[in-house]
Amino acid sequence: MLDRFVNNSDLAKLLLRLSVGGLMLFHGINKLQHGYGFVEKMLEKAHLPGYLSHGILVGEVLAPILIVLGLYTRFAALMQVAVMVMAIYLVHTGDMFRLTEHGAYALELQGLYLFGALALFFLGAGRYRPGKGKGVWS
Repeated sequence: MLDRFVNNSDLAKLLLRLSVGGLMLFHGINKLQHGYGFVEKMLEKAHLPGYLSHGILVGEVLAPILIVLGLYTRFAALMQVAVMVMAIYLVHTGDMFRLTEHGAYALELQGLYLFGALALFFLGAGRYRPGKGKGVWS
């Protein structure tokens, strides 16, 4: 009985989905409440089209909701990975090789979101989700 509980990869996938998707959703809600126009300016400064700023809605609102629900998890995780790569490129490039005053890596939060989403891309949603489809993007 204990062995079945401890060796439960589906429960681990659920916990990963809830943490990576649920916590990222707070970033998206904040941007919905306070705006994300600053992202357009950063993109244009990096010589990229400003309209890409709307990807924030996809990567920080839609993708986390899909991840939490376990719907199209691999696709949603890939969207979140793309947004995190852009966030690191646009905002945190200067922190790439920096430690904080406490000795922690300056990009540890961004790294956890990026690699957590990447892990979900490779793992999938697991058993605890609505629907039982076995598609490649579930």
